Amino acid sequence: MKNNLYMKIAIAEAEAASKRGDIPVGAVIVAADEKKILARSGNMVEVNTDPTGHAEIIVLRKAALKLGATRLSLCDIYVTLEPCAMCAQAISFSRIRRVYFGAYDYKGGGVENGARIFNQPTCHHVPEVIGGIEEEKCANLLKDFFALRRK
Repeated sequence: MKNNLYMKIAIAEAEAASKRGDIPVGAVIVAADEKKILARSGNMVEVNTDPTGHAEIIVLRKAALKLGATRLSLCDIYVTLEPCAMCAQAISFSRIRRVYFGAYDYKGGGVENGARIFNQPTCHHVPEVIGGIEEEKCANLLKDFFALRRK
């Protein structure tokens, strides 16, 4: 299944982020019509000292630059963790077609939990959302990362 392939790439990006000392979240943007990866990244918050350095924001910027467009309506995003409110709003602004995510974020999520950005009447674009892809693997990356940090 292609969805799992792209999520596995996002997981690899999350693992790389963890090795850099960033929270292990990875994202991939795919041109849906061509099934071609346009951008991939893990979190870069700590590395770049940038509170907006979430994987989703980074791949949205890279894909927009690559396509020369701010609207990514023929693109899908794969991310290992349910996007936060900031990332969900950026996804909406970029007109992403579909969001696939791995682990649910019951504390800081902005899609299925928390702010539920796409359910707000002020949301300009609502992508299709599919959660729970490789959910256990994605959740374990985060659990293991934070368990090590607590030691």
